[in-house]
Amino acid sequence: MTADERAGRRALLLFAALGVIWGIPYLLIKVAVAELHPTTLVLARVVIAAAIMVPLAMRQGAIPAALRHWRIVVPYALIEIVVPWFFLTRAEQHLSSALTGLLIAGVPIVGVVIALVTRRSENLGVKGGLGLAVGLVGVALLVGFESGAMGGGSELRAVGELAVVVIGYALGPVIMARHLSAVPATGVIAVSMVTATAIYAVPGVLNAPAQWPSAPVTLSVVGLGVVCTALAFVLFFALVAEVGAVRTTLITYLNPAVAVVAGAVVLRERITWLTLVGFAAVLAGSALASGRRRSATAGAEPPSPESVPVLAEQTAAETPEHSPA
Repeated sequence: MTADERAGRRALLLFAALGVIWGIPYLLIKVAVAELHPTTLVLARVVIAAAIMVPLAMRQGAIPAALRHWRIVVPYALIEIVVPWFFLTRAEQHLSSALTGLLIAGVPIVGVVIALVTRRSENLGVKGGLGLAVGLVGVALLVGFESGAMGGGSELRAVGELAVVVIGYALGPVIMARHLSAVPATGVIAVSMVTATAIYAVPGVLNAPAQWPSAPVTLSVVGLGVVCTALAFVLFFALVAEVGAVRTTLITYLNPAVAVVAGAVVLRERITWLTLVGFAAVLAGSALASGRRRSATAGAEPPSPESVPVLAEQTAAETPEHSPA
């Protein structure tokens, strides 16, 4: 086997592993919220992730650089982790894990809108406009037929909470790319986890259950912190180094499918033909709307733990210096 063949196999394995790992958080959250308050669940997750990411970042010497930019890192942590993870967890108290994963798949569409609003010199074009329209139709199908079919204000409120999550996941990468591109990504993630731990420490402990949670819940929490957060970022950085940041964003189109399958197989969640049509529309819209940027931009920023959002705002050529490492 040649060196190129080994590299290709390694990249494929990394891609498959990361696609699965970032497709199952919704399932694990759904299991955990049955016994844990959202603040307690988020606290447990970030504590576990911080315990792994901080030593890793320290070994790489990435912490000092991140701390020097704390005025940007802290708002990034709030927008990308602190607020979204709370609302994501709350939403899954009322929505299925599959529907949650599908709605989060709309992050690239919101990211394109944000890029247009903040960079007014760009034109979306016919293809991009069509992508936004198709993607919005897909979201409407998912929200209108899936969550609406459940009935009740709690489900609609949960959809609104997911809207906050999607906006946060789309804004976070913009902050990373425009203001933290020169800061080691491992340092940013580590400091963000510590920031989230400090914020959720008091409410998380106060809302903790009197008894230790069941084994499935405990394993779900450990999986969220170790596998879906810390390990996922390590694999992500390795994949970016292997194939480049732009190609890595293709994971966006794998994660929701994993979420749907996991919810159906493990939790027996319902999958209808409208779910599949809405899913296809969201992914097609995301591909069309962000396709122009794939060829026009080069680097990509670290994604949120549940998705790989929009492509980076960076315009420099794709080199290791502009990729998470």
